[in-house]
Amino acid sequence: MNITKNNNLSSTSNLNNGNEKLLLVQVLVGILLYVNGLMIFTFLKKETFRETRYILFAQTLFADSALMLLTDLTLMGSFYQYPVHIIPCYIFCTLTSLVSVVSPMTLVAMCLERYVAICMPLRHSSISTPKNTFIGLLAIWSVSFIIPLFIFIVCFVYIPPGVLRLYVVCTVEAMLQIKWLADMRAMSLQLLFIIMLSIIVSTYIKIVLAARSASSEKKNSTNKGLKTIILHGVQLLLSMMQLIIPYIEMPLWKVNVMLFVNVRYSNFILFLILPRCLSPLVYGLRDKKFYNALKYYAFCGILVCNKHKIRDGKTFRGVVSISIHN
Repeated sequence: MNITKNNNLSSTSNLNNGNEKLLLVQVLVGILLYVNGLMIFTFLKKETFRETRYILFAQTLFADSALMLLTDLTLMGSFYQYPVHIIPCYIFCTLTSLVSVVSPMTLVAMCLERYVAICMPLRHSSISTPKNTFIGLLAIWSVSFIIPLFIFIVCFVYIPPGVLRLYVVCTVEAMLQIKWLADMRAMSLQLLFIIMLSIIVSTYIKIVLAARSASSEKKNSTNKGLKTIILHGVQLLLSMMQLIIPYIEMPLWKVNVMLFVNVRYSNFILFLILPRCLSPLVYGLRDKKFYNALKYYAFCGILVCNKHKIRDGKTFRGVVSISIHN
């Protein structure tokens, strides 16, 4: 009887502890989704943010928000052991894998854009055109979709038909039961990481060389570009850790479910939420033009703006013009 009571108390304690952790995750995800949503709203409201670097930043915000939302749903499903039909689970995991690759690849594109702006300023306007930006975005999504699509197709080809009628706790590990497929995915992501890291390091070195020969007037912008590249590099390292996490968590999934959930919780905070906090810092706070517009919409509020617009349309337009230009 005592052993049974102790086991029940231990299970209740673990459940309460898990609920507290899950609640903390929901609060953090909610805050970041609100901040990202506000930044996307600011981007959409102002025509001046149709430059390449802001478009890439908006895509990063969208991919990060989608990844946080999808991974958070996976985390809750793992904690509560909620069964999902395996086909919708495969589709869900494929979308998660897609946006998890889109985010770091967009960071690399942002580094290249900064490299062109600093090292080739005369050609920046001809390279960073709306057409080239669209082609770049299309290339990012196309390349990012190769690995998830291949895994999705292989799962349907190699998995026995009877398995497709099962209900499972939906995680990325459910798609990596075939050993050679999991190894192939790991090697592909490692190769992709090496390529992206090499690009970031090379752009950093070239910007450093440009900073040495730059005039005193251009020193500030060059140094700011260097700091931006460093922040993107840190984001890339943390984001790519998110891609190899399933191979750390997979053995735990087969041994102890609660240990798996606790490790996934820690990884979620360190390698998914933390790097997504850097995106608002890089452009939301360090870019003065974007920061002024963001501050206006954050503190003025949409409802307040609408009230001014109803009372006096001219006054509202004047307030917007003064606030944004300041």
